[in-house]
Amino acid sequence: MSSAAWKLIGVMLLMLLTAGSVWQVQDWRYGKQLAEQAGLHKDDLTAISNAAAAQVRADQDKRLALEQRLSASEQTHYKELSDAQTNQTRLRDRLATSDLRLSALLAEDPAGGCSVPASTEAGGVVYGGARARLDSAHAQRIIGITDSGDQGLIALAACQAYVSELNR
Repeated sequence: MSSAAWKLIGVMLLMLLTAGSVWQVQDWRYGKQLAEQAGLHKDDLTAISNAAAAQVRADQDKRLALEQRLSASEQTHYKELSDAQTNQTRLRDRLATSDLRLSALLAEDPAGGCSVPASTEAGGVVYGGARARLDSAHAQRIIGITDSGDQGLIALAACQAYVSELNR
């Protein structure tokens, strides 16, 4: 081989070594940049996951507070309904045993042609106009109607309380 060939081989080896070193330096530099980016990305992901976890905890706390308020409202509704039913039962029992009588105030008829007999007990005080005692069966039906009405009003109040708690 001639010296020119050896020179060419030497120049090529020098170029290969130079290219390899440049490649290695760039690899180190880009590797460092990629490591920094990975660290920043990891920090961002950690911050995002911490924020999401905090939001989940806050939502869980809100839900727990709402559930507790609704439970208290439900207990109040149940107590009101139970008390109303107890009062209605007592009233029915008193009507059934003739311990209590219902009466209705009679409208005053100027002609005096009232067909419902007005009766008062001896020693009883009647305020207002004439009164007529209701039959026990009729009184029981009236109490049943008022019982249904009371239950409906209590249920309506419970629904309104529920909606107001949800909208809070």
